[in-house]
Amino acid sequence: MTLLSRALLAAAVLLTPLTATRAAHATPGCVSSVPYVSGEGGYDTYRIPAVVATRTGTLLAFAEGRHSGAGDTGDIDVVLRRSTDGGCTWGPLAVVAAGDGDTRGNPAPVVDPRTGAIVLLTSYNSGAVTEAQIMRGEVTAEQGRRVFVQRSRDDGRHFTRPRDITDEVKPRGWRWYATGPGHAVALTRGPHAGRLVVPANHSAAPPAGSPDTGQEAKYYGAHALYSDDGGRGWRLGFVDDSYDGLNNANESTTAQLPDGRLYFSSRDQNGTSPGNRLDTYSGDGGETLDRPYAVQPTLDDVPVVEGSVLQMRGPGAPLLFSAPSVPTARRSMAIWRSTDGGAGFGKVLTLSDRPAAYSDLVQTGHDTVGILYETGAAGPYETIEFRRLEPG
Repeated sequence: MTLLSRALLAAAVLLTPLTATRAAHATPGCVSSVPYVSGEGGYDTYRIPAVVATRTGTLLAFAEGRHSGAGDTGDIDVVLRRSTDGGCTWGPLAVVAAGDGDTRGNPAPVVDPRTGAIVLLTSYNSGAVTEAQIMRGEVTAEQGRRVFVQRSRDDGRHFTRPRDITDEVKPRGWRWYATGPGHAVALTRGPHAGRLVVPANHSAAPPAGSPDTGQEAKYYGAHALYSDDGGRGWRLGFVDDSYDGLNNANESTTAQLPDGRLYFSSRDQNGTSPGNRLDTYSGDGGETLDRPYAVQPTLDDVPVVEGSVLQMRGPGAPLLFSAPSVPTARRSMAIWRSTDGGAGFGKVLTLSDRPAAYSDLVQTGHDTVGILYETGAAGPYETIEFRRLEPG
């Protein structure tokens, strides 16, 4: 039985340094590595991890390289490090999308199953404006949030220049817009096999005559965009447009279940309903939702934060979810497991009790999973660590 299988069948476990040391001696390769350390490589802070495994098995670890500070605006690049040994070591840092004084981020990578090309979606805004200003409608279209796509045909060594697809996927009246963050998904079964689906979120303008400014959290909503031609053309899929303040779907992640449906999990941005995690399903490849977003009660120990879902491959394989596991703080990164397609989750592994925030999951082998996540000793944004669980 693999280390991952034992972890998923056990009760919640705190992976202490002693446990990690024993695992390193018991299995070939490494247990963890740190591809990004804030303050190194010319950046003040690294944030917003996203990871995919290419057709050759190379791991691509994306992040935002923030030049001037840990804040969400300003001069921000999308950066990348590659690993060809399962995440033990990482190649040199490369800039995939340069901010050049502006903000580029929210990496949402996916591997095209038809060609093996890596397709990367990112978001943009002027480095001189903030999310609050954008939500209040105080910026021009050029300064506001825009969406870009890039491709790599050589295993992530080089990417094309960012191409603007905003007009294809952002309706008029929307203000905020964010892809992912975290890996997107390529459908492998059903009538839409080959489709690339990117979970995303947006904010809408208040209705005419409303006293609201648009900065209120109730104007957040989730949506999806998809491509049926390998990332060349894009269309807007479902749109969560309740804007009622009960469930405020924000940063989103998705996985294709064994029955072909898509499972969507979203951060609830200060909605009035209990809990901080929402979910729903789509039976038509992300074009519409089977039901509105609703609270996932078995993830009630997750704070307001981004999370990641991953459907493992193989008969009876579980759906995994990762996020911090203290409802009032970003700390104690954990993994949950579902065997019923996301109807319910149980926590099976706590990686550490240290501060932690955003994360992304990737399957690296038949029984192997990796997690790329923000963590640190004094705060959650000191490093981005890669932790892997290998066969024993």
